[in-house]
Amino acid sequence: METKLTNSMTDLMTTYFENAPVAIMLFQDDDLILSNRQAQCLHDHLHFDPRYLIQMAQAAAKDRNASRIGCSDCAVCQVLNEFSMPVLCGDEQESGYYMVYKLLDDEQALSSLTLKNQAAIDHVRTLADHERNKQTAMHASELERKRISADLHDNIAQGVYSAIMGVKHLSSCPLSEPELKTRTLAIADELKNTLVEVKDMALDVRPSVLDQFGLFAALKTLAKRLQTNSGVAISVLGNAHPEELPRPVQSALYRVAQEAMNNTLKHANATEIDVLLIEHDHFITCKSLTMATGLTFQSTKHSTAIH
Repeated sequence: METKLTNSMTDLMTTYFENAPVAIMLFQDDDLILSNRQAQCLHDHLHFDPRYLIQMAQAAAKDRNASRIGCSDCAVCQVLNEFSMPVLCGDEQESGYYMVYKLLDDEQALSSLTLKNQAAIDHVRTLADHERNKQTAMHASELERKRISADLHDNIAQGVYSAIMGVKHLSSCPLSEPELKTRTLAIADELKNTLVEVKDMALDVRPSVLDQFGLFAALKTLAKRLQTNSGVAISVLGNAHPEELPRPVQSALYRVAQEAMNNTLKHANATEIDVLLIEHDHFITCKSLTMATGLTFQSTKHSTAIH
């Protein structure tokens, strides 16, 4: 069903084309017939030959089609009329560009070239990485808050309440000396256990070793504590140098690794857990490898940029 374009729609499309944030050029055969404002500015800056670009793209498209032996008439190939390739590079401080070639009308030999700045693409990807890392950290923090709330209600509050009731019972009931001593020791033990739980919660919320010695030491301390409580062997390994990261980033990675270890212990029936911190050129990967019963392996991964 064909849609008739009204004058307002045509004006809107023209305005969009002219003010698009990328450089767009339209060709018939290898002749440039129309370009938008960004393309004209880019041409003035880099002094490229549009005819050379379209000829290069057409040659690449021809080679690409020739490689589809016995496949050029299939339904999938019929719609694969667009591809991208790196092209153009200005001075040393400026990133290159990606050129996207698209065949618009084969019969009229109409095609388009869209030039996208690689630096802008990298910037968008960096923003997306930062947003994803932020969301991951927020999710881990929310789960941690829920866990702390549950621990306060189910463990700490119950322990304190039990001790209070024990003290009231001491003052309201006549007890012999041995009975008084026994109940007093029981209340003291209850309070000691509650204090241990409070200290464990403090370590979970913000371990002091993270501030004093960095992420690796904090994760190893956490792994040792969880290993003692669960009996599951937990190792923290890697070649990263997270001490060079900002404190908020280290905290986020700590929360992610903490969540991964706790979830694995709860749900994976694990026999061994390895937490790996691997440093790459521009990011650090925090990966949890799990060996479960039956010699099965599972893994979870999180990356954060280190720009």
